Amino acid sequence: MEHKNNIQELTLEEVMGDRFGRYSKYIIQERALPDIRDGLKPVQRRILFAMNQDGNTYDKGFRKSAKSVGNIMGNFHPHGDSSIYEAMVRMSQDWKLRQILIEMHGNNGSMDGDPPAAMRYTEARLSELSGELLKDIEKDTVELVWNFDDTEKEPTVLPAKYPNLLVNGSTGISAGYATEIPTHNLSEVIDGTIYLIDHPNASLDKLMEFIPGPDFPTGGILQGKEEIKKAYETGRGKVILRSKTRIEDIKGGKQQIVINEIPYEVNKANLVKKMDEIRLNKKIDGIAEVRDETDRTGLQIVVELKKDANAQGILNYLFKNTELQINYNFNMVAIDEMRPQQVGLKHILESYVKHRREVIAKRSRYELKKAQKRQHIVDGLMKALSILDEVIATIRSSKDKKDAKNNLVVQHGFTEEQAEAIVTLQLYRLTNTDITQLQAEAQELAETIRELTKILNEETELLKVIKKELREIKKKYHSDRMTEIEAEIQEIKIETQVLVAQEDVVVTVTTDGYVKRSSLRSYGASKPEELGMKEGDALLYSGQASTLDHLLLVTNKGNVIYRPIHELPDLKWKDLGEHISQTVMNLATEETILAVFTYQELDPHKNFVLISKNGMIKQTRMTEFEPWRTYKSRPLTMMKLKDEADELVNVYLADQNEPLDVFLVSYRAFGLRYPLAEVPVVGPKAAGVKAMNLKEDDQIVNGLLVYSEGDTPVIMVTQRGAVKRMLAQEISQLGRAKRGLMVLRELKKNPHRIVYMGSGENQSLILTTQKGQMIEIETNQIPINDRTSNGSFVTDEKSGGLIHEVARVIDPAIQEDSVL
Repeated sequence: MEHKNNIQELTLEEVMGDRFGRYSKYIIQERALPDIRDGLKPVQRRILFAMNQDGNTYDKGFRKSAKSVGNIMGNFHPHGDSSIYEAMVRMSQDWKLRQILIEMHGNNGSMDGDPPAAMRYTEARLSELSGELLKDIEKDTVELVWNFDDTEKEPTVLPAKYPNLLVNGSTGISAGYATEIPTHNLSEVIDGTIYLIDHPNASLDKLMEFIPGPDFPTGGILQGKEEIKKAYETGRGKVILRSKTRIEDIKGGKQQIVINEIPYEVNKANLVKKMDEIRLNKKIDGIAEVRDETDRTGLQIVVELKKDANAQGILNYLFKNTELQINYNFNMVAIDEMRPQQVGLKHILESYVKHRREVIAKRSRYELKKAQKRQHIVDGLMKALSILDEVIATIRSSKDKKDAKNNLVVQHGFTEEQAEAIVTLQLYRLTNTDITQLQAEAQELAETIRELTKILNEETELLKVIKKELREIKKKYHSDRMTEIEAEIQEIKIETQVLVAQEDVVVTVTTDGYVKRSSLRSYGASKPEELGMKEGDALLYSGQASTLDHLLLVTNKGNVIYRPIHELPDLKWKDLGEHISQTVMNLATEETILAVFTYQELDPHKNFVLISKNGMIKQTRMTEFEPWRTYKSRPLTMMKLKDEADELVNVYLADQNEPLDVFLVSYRAFGLRYPLAEVPVVGPKAAGVKAMNLKEDDQIVNGLLVYSEGDTPVIMVTQRGAVKRMLAQEISQLGRAKRGLMVLRELKKNPHRIVYMGSGENQSLILTTQKGQMIEIETNQIPINDRTSNGSFVTDEKSGGLIHEVARVIDPAIQEDSVL
């Protein structure tokens, strides 16, 4: 029972919190984030250190990767061999690192995301530049700690003769932190570091004269100077990285887009596939073929275009919709003083310089100690050679080595170390030449000691050494910048012409809300009256338009629906069409389409005129109806209707410069005409102003726009089946919101009430009675009467009942000039 005392009762929250906290600390410090000083993650540092220890360096032959991985795993990194090998492969990929740290023979993957060959097939060794990261590691320059099983020592950081964090960048995800540090140009970074050593208070702008921005191994064009500056200041920022492209002319009057550099870390195969899918799915018209022509001479992707295709437009579309252009997000997080920190450019360079100072100071101390030790020995040897005979006599008269050493110390005043060197001296060293050699060495050592002491005592000397070594690296490993930097981020505008093949089509809209476009071929192959429609539905609009045009549908509830013509369902003339409710939400159940407008461009000189049943009117500029973001599923308000029972009776699109009048007729047969100029122009959400002063139970039947001067015949139908034509101009011009004049003679008994009013020119109307009788009338056959006439009966109200509905018959044969 004595074990019971060892059992702790802890809540799950405590245990989870504590363990996850420890795990997080481990992966932040020991796995996913690079050290600010040498720019390496622990696995990378262990790979370089272990390979260096095994002598697997650039000046020796290649060695099987599996052997190195085994060593790294056995001695320093007790994790999966695949994670070690993957890290090792990445350090050898010249499209991931600006300066590779490992040279590899065999398949080490590709820009297409191909996996590398297994480690038993590939061979590797350190690159020459890796040697510069490890240089002087044996001279006590960095702290060494015990490995996982306390059998070997490993470094916590490498001496790093150049600022590797900036040169090779880093990317990683840990708990609560991620890092994304881009690669830079070695020579530029070194120039910036040297400037900072000389001017510790240098401004970021000044440093950016030397380091203008990242330099990716894959080249490309980087846009956004201001954003780069922000990223260098705070550690965070978003820039645009785009491919290097050019447009070439090829035979047959065609063009092609040639891509030679793609953005950093973009998978080339996926990019080519995505571009080809755009061609296949006909997202844009004009791409004939997409080819990957990459070979050993370099990367090349070709997008061949069809004849007369808009090359720049297609290129812009590809920039926007594929990884031909990407957003690169800086997130510069590194381990600094054991803690993850978001760091700017200056901070990184300062930390590097601080590290380098420590390394040089420790190295100088180590070398000084070594030189002093040797100097002591050389002094002893020189002294021994000057009293050689006595020394030999002393040694000869001694019993053994130990005794000889003792005697030398006692009789001649040598130290223990000097005596050891003398007794182990080989006889040939006693020749005459050796003394001169020793004297030369003594002089050299004295000079070395003087220099090292100076470095350790004088700050400027130490900094001189750092700068000298940096310059040597720059001279030896210089490479030209690969990424171009452009100051401005170029906004990409995509014109519809690029996305849509221009085609003339016939657009039809029915009163029930079925919409479609048909090709001219399908229209021509059928008779106009064969238009596909449900029974009881009627055609509201039929007109020719281009796929580059636009469509506005206005509903009776004051909403407007926008569609580019090319997005309408492409169906045969005999097919039904797609109901608008399939895509548009929040339409009321009783909502129907009232008016249809097609246009090429929104015209700032045109206004919509909207008239409601309850007597409201307004004008709104056409330009207020720019396509909105959610147009596919949501309508826009065109006029706010205050009363739920209210609805629009008519919508016009009128030119501001035309001298037009509003002509209104109410149910109780009042007519009113006044200038359209009296109707204010307001925004889409406004309710408008009073159009007509209506009596209690009256409402507007319809409103027309007519010319102030001239003869505009209008037709009216009453509930009793009387039809009358008159001229709108017969009603004298009054003001807005007046009651108006009677347009029928009021009868004491069974008065006429107007159920329909519309244009009286070349119209066909179908009148349906309550008992289902249908009478078709042609307006031009009705005589024009004066204001007080009640017209003539076309139905017998006794036998057929009152008029139930009046519908305009629209000819499905298209009119040429239907686009506004």
